[in-house]
Formats: sequence, C-alpha cells, structure tokens
Amino acid sequence: MASLKKLLSDSVVYGLSSIVGRFLNYLLVPLYTYHIAASSGGYGVVTNIYGYTALLLVILTFGMETTYFYFANRQGADQRSVFSTALSAVGSVGVVFVALVMLLLHPIASAMGYATHPEYIGAMAVVVALDAFQAILFARLRQEGKAWKFASLKLAFIVANIALNLFVFLLAPRIGHLPWMQWYSPADNVGYIFYINLICTAAVTLGFHRELRDFQFSIFNFQLLKAMLRYAWPLLLFGVVGILNQVADKILFPYLMPGPEGQVQLGIYGACVKIAMIMAMITQAFRYAYEPFVFGGGRSAESRETQALVMRYFVQFTLLAFLVVVCYMDLFKYLIKSDYWEGLRAVPIVMLAEILMGVYFNLSFWYKLTARTWWGAVMSAAGCIVMVAVNVLLVPRIGYMACAWGGLAGYATCVLLSYTIGQRHYRVPYPTRALAAYFALALALYAAAELVAIENTPLRLAYRTTLLLAYVAVVLWNERALVQRIANKIMHR
Repeated sequence: MASLKKLLSDSVVYGLSSIVGRFLNYLLVPLYTYHIAASSGGYGVVTNIYGYTALLLVILTFGMETTYFYFANRQGADQRSVFSTALSAVGSVGVVFVALVMLLLHPIASAMGYATHPEYIGAMAVVVALDAFQAILFARLRQEGKAWKFASLKLAFIVANIALNLFVFLLAPRIGHLPWMQWYSPADNVGYIFYINLICTAAVTLGFHRELRDFQFSIFNFQLLKAMLRYAWPLLLFGVVGILNQVADKILFPYLMPGPEGQVQLGIYGACVKIAMIMAMITQAFRYAYEPFVFGGGRSAESRETQALVMRYFVQFTLLAFLVVVCYMDLFKYLIKSDYWEGLRAVPIVMLAEILMGVYFNLSFWYKLTARTWWGAVMSAAGCIVMVAVNVLLVPRIGYMACAWGGLAGYATCVLLSYTIGQRHYRVPYPTRALAAYFALALALYAAAELVAIENTPLRLAYRTTLLLAYVAVVLWNERALVQRIANKIMHR
C-alpha cells in the first residue's frame, strides 16, 4: 500500500510539473506575438526551428531514456554502470552532433534558409544536445524516485525562461540606452528567444551536480552498450515517426512555400495553433493518469470494459473543451496580436486533430498490452505519410490551412487503422455509435455557432453559450445514471 501511495504521489508531481510547465510556456505566446509583427515572419522562424529541435531531440536520445529504465531495473543490474554507459552514449553523440553542426554551420544554415542568421542554428544545436544529455539525467531522477527534484528543475527552467523573456521584451526596450545594455538590439527579438533558451538549458544542467558525481566513464561497458542499442533502435524508429506526425508540417512548410511569404504564413499558423494547445494539455494530463492505470489492470475483461468507458468520457470531455474554445473564440483570440487573427480559422481543425490523437493514444493499448509494439510504428508511419502527402499537395495552393487538414487526416488514418486492426487482436467494446453521435453533435453545434451571424459581441457570446449548454445537457442526460450516483454520494456524506 505504501508503494502504491508513493507511485500515485509521484505521478501527480510528474504530471503537474509537465502540465504547469506547458501552461507557463503557453503564456509566452502573447508576449512574442505582441512584439514580433506577423508581417516580419519572425514567429515563422521560431516555429520552424523549434520543429527541427523537437525531431532532433528524439534522434539524439535515440530511445536511450526508456532503455535506461529497462536495463537499470533488471535483476542484478549494476545501476551505476548502466547510468554511466547510457549517459556516455548520449553525451558522445551530442558532442559529435554539435561539432559537426559548428563545422558545417554556414552550409546548414543556408540549406535551412537562414544564411543571414547561422547563429540561430548554432544556439539551438547546443540546446538540443544539452536537452538530450539532460533526458538521461532526468531519467535517473525518476528511477531513484526523486520526483520533487525532477519537478523543481523542470519548473526552474520555465521560471527562468519566462523571467528572461519578460526582461528582454518588456524592460530592455525601456532601458536599452544604458551603458551596460549595449548588447541589446530591438531588431534581434527572434534571436533572443533562442539565446534565452540556451542560457536556461545550460543553467539547469548545473542542478544535476550530484547525479554527475555518480558518472564514471571508467565503468562504461561496451558489451552493455551493444545490448542497449539493440533494445533502443525500435524505440528510435517509433519516436521519430511519432514526432514527425507533430512537426513535419512545420519543417516542410518553408520548402513548400519558400521566401518571406512562407515565413509569414508559418508564423501566423504557429501562433494561432497555440490556442489549440489547450487540448494538448488536456491530453497530456489524461496520459499521465491513464497509462499506469491500464497497465496495472492488465488484460482482464473488466479492464477492457473500463477502457471503453474511459474512451467515452474522454471524447465527451475533449469535445466540450473544443466547443468552449470555438464558442468563445472572441475572447481567446486576444491571446495573440490582431495581425495573426487570420489564422484562427485553423484552430478548430487542429483541435479536432488533437482529439483524434488522444483517441489514438487510447486505442494504442491493444498493441502495448499484447507486445505487438511494431504495429504502433507501422500505423504512425501510415498517418505520417498521409499528413506529409496532404501538405505537399495542398500547401502551395491553400497555404497553412494544408498543415491543419494534413494533421487531421494523418491522425484520422491512425485512428481508423488502430481500431480496425486492434479489434482483431484485442477486442474492446468501444461504444462507436455513441462516440460518432457525440462528434456529430459537437460539429453540428460548431456549425450553428459559425453560420448564425450576430454582430453584437455580447449577444453572440450569449447565443454560443446556449449552444454549449445544449451539449452539456445532452451529455448529462445520457450519463444520468452516473450523475445520480455521484449526487447520492454527495448527499450522504
């Protein structure tokens, strides 16, 4: 019981640190969009380069984080040797990567379209190498049960990052005339985003001084490394395919629509879809809570019934969040500057794609519980191919809207394949008709909100609130038995 309580408390700490961190980072979006004009394409540069770093982080960790957990927890394992071997491998790859980038910095920057700002590429190359190195250090904290230190370091990065961004974007323009502010140039706002990231990432590394004292290159085990790499390479493949589903559009966009116009459109898209990240935070919280629960329940019939029930509740709640955002877009749009607002039309599509990603995660347990994880890579790859194809075909014609539709098509493909194949190997009684009905209801209410033109903003919000309440009423009526049980429990306390 004590170990179960510790698992629960640690899961809450890990989950809150991640969700709170993402939320605080989310608050930087208004800061950036109100100080980087959409017409400059500056936010497009940020969106594009961060797309590359997300992909590179998966490549530079090459599945070693999960691999470390597996080998460190084997019976009779020398944990210090496993830690030193994993950290040596990731650290060495990171050093080689940074050295190659610095050696070929100008050709790489030119190929990416940043010939005039190779320093952006150099800074983020160091950042992603440090992030990969820290991934093993954070894994060590989790393996040792140091949840609070894990959360503290994660939040320390976020707080420092926000503080420095506030200084550069709000205070520095007012005191830039002072002698000690000669380094500051208002024209390099985009660059400061990357430099601040570099400073904060490097500073967090210092917080691992105790863990680094345990590192000894002398106990590096080459035979162990070979075994770890054999275990890790499928994880690398799975990770690359998975992250491509999220960032391939942002990486490809400048090549599909080159020049300043491409950067402007990518910036508008990148800023607006941050509003849709509300759905990503909900999905993240769901994953933290649900994954340990499912694996703990195993493959019993009762567990399958629970999975079906949870899918129903997940769809109900995320569609409610979807309707809240689209119905109150008149309020949410102020999170970004008005010259980015033309991209708001992509938000509903991206949010639906995020919901489908959550549905796909729920469906994915069939291959995890039956040890057929290679199916995950196959289905994710199929979704990625669809997404890339939509982008390649449509970006030159409809611009950033192709990114939104490509993501939706990609995750719809993953959901369709996972459900169809999964029901053959691990049947779960998902209420497909009820789920389809909830999607149809939400889309019908969204259409009603958009098609009825009301010029007066308070009246428009009141009308849309009525639509939102109609959805809530339908859900409560369908779940009236559950609502009654909850009400009875509250009344008898």
